[in-house]
Amino acid sequence: MSPKQPRVVAELGRPETPEEIAERKAASSARYRGSKTLVNLVAAMLATLGIVLVVVLFVMRADPAPPEPIDVPAAAADASAALGTTVVSPDLPEGWRANAAELRDGPAGIAQWYVGWITADDAFASLTQGVGADASWLAATTRDASETGSLDVDGVEWTVADQRDMDDPGNLAWVAWTQTDTSTFVVAGTASDAEMQALVEAVTAEID
Repeated sequence: MSPKQPRVVAELGRPETPEEIAERKAASSARYRGSKTLVNLVAAMLATLGIVLVVVLFVMRADPAPPEPIDVPAAAADASAALGTTVVSPDLPEGWRANAAELRDGPAGIAQWYVGWITADDAFASLTQGVGADASWLAATTRDASETGSLDVDGVEWTVADQRDMDDPGNLAWVAWTQTDTSTFVVAGTASDAEMQALVEAVTAEID
């Protein structure tokens, strides 16, 4: 039986030399390893994306923790101590919840105590107390609201500006203000007449 003859390579027109055979096999091995590396890279990327997707879905579905309720009386006590004068903390009907209670830098450099509430009817109401406030502070805080009426609550006269018929009154749809020797009080909001008057009465009860 005659020995097996080397395979003739068509491109060469002759059998491959041992060196060419070695080079061909090395090139084939390199291509194989390259393809495996690409497959592994794609698999790793898909696995990473899967992990990220699971984390995102978990975070999105997790129920956010409810915000801590704002302690208005405690905040008012701190503000009073900081200002050296009493700021009011009105006692409001059940269902009202504060969303802010803080000292702020008001117009004309006037320090002001601010409290915002969501009312029982899910409307908005606020109190701003300007300590030592002047006419320019009041004009800026009420945005030059024009008087449309007044309220007398236990002998305290409040000026009222009902601006609900304006195109865009914002949170100043209804505004009322009064002054004492030391402070100016502005009550404003988007709530009903009954809820806004309830806030005015609660503030009046706290005014010295």
